[in-house]
Amino acid sequence: MTDSALITWSVLLPVKVLAQAKSRLAALAGPRRGELALAVACDTVTAVLGCDQTARALVISDDPLAASVLGELGALVVPDEPRDGLNAALRHGAALAAQSWPNSGMAALSADLPALRPAELARALTAAAAWPNAFVADAAGDGTTLYTAAPGAAFQPAFGLASRARHAAGGAAELELPDIPGLRRDVDTPADLRRAAALGLGRRTAPLATELLRCAPRGR
Repeated sequence: MTDSALITWSVLLPVKVLAQAKSRLAALAGPRRGELALAVACDTVTAVLGCDQTARALVISDDPLAASVLGELGALVVPDEPRDGLNAALRHGAALAAQSWPNSGMAALSADLPALRPAELARALTAAAAWPNAFVADAAGDGTTLYTAAPGAAFQPAFGLASRARHAAGGAAELELPDIPGLRRDVDTPADLRRAAALGLGRRTAPLATELLRCAPRGR
C-alpha cells in the first residue's frame, strides 16, 4: 500500500478537436457544440487545478483554440501525436509526463465533467493511492471517468464502451466512494447535461447550458 500523502498526480485530459466533439449534443447545441465542449473542458481543468493532490493538468489535444484557452487556465498542453484514439492519446501523454515527473502518479480523467468539484477528485486520488491501478465508474455504471496508475505501476487505460468491465478485468480496483457525483457525471447527451446542471455546473458551462436547455424543444 502506498502512502497517499506522498503521491502527487499528473492528471491527463484528452480533448478532441472541438468541431468533432460531443456529437450527441448536436441536436441541443447546434453550431455552439464546440463552444459547449470547450466550456465543459475548461470547468473540468479548473477543478483539476484546484485539487491539492494534482501536481499538473496535462491536456492532450490538437485543437488550437482548446490548447490556447486551457493553457491560459494553467494546463500544460501537448499535441495528440499518435492520433489513434483516446487510449493512445492518454498513453502518449503519460509517456511525456513520466519523462519529466517520474515520481508522480498518472491519472487519466474524462474532460467532460462540468460538475466536478476539486474535493471530489481529491477524495478519489487519495483512495486510488492505495492501489497500483484504480478507477471510478461513471454514473451510468458502464463507463469510466477516472483511471489511475500509482508511481511505478503500469499505465493501461481502456476507455471506451464497457470500459468499467475492461478496467476491472485488467486488475484495477474500483473505487466505490460516496459523495463524488460530479466525478461520475460525464456529459455526452442532453439528459447528461441536465443531470449535471442539477448538481451545479462550473462557471463557464453554467450560463451556456442554461441558455441551451431553456431553448431546447421539450424532450431534448
